[in-house]
Amino acid sequence: MCELLDRVLNTGVVATGDIVISVAGIDLIYLNLQLLLTSVETARASKLNMSPSPGARTETRQEVL
Repeated sequence: MCELLDRVLNTGVVATGDIVISVAGIDLIYLNLQLLLTSVETARASKLNMSPSPGARTETRQEVL
């Protein structure tokens, strides 16, 4: 198990999928899912863009003094 996890983090894994929720043959919700599993070191070596997409929701914390 540890060897498998090491291999996945060193090489990376990409999984994609689509989910459609429909009622009576009418599509109500469509989800396009994309998952990237890799180590930060591997991502930086591959020069992957790890910033969120323009439409993604991000939360920022502001420290109150």
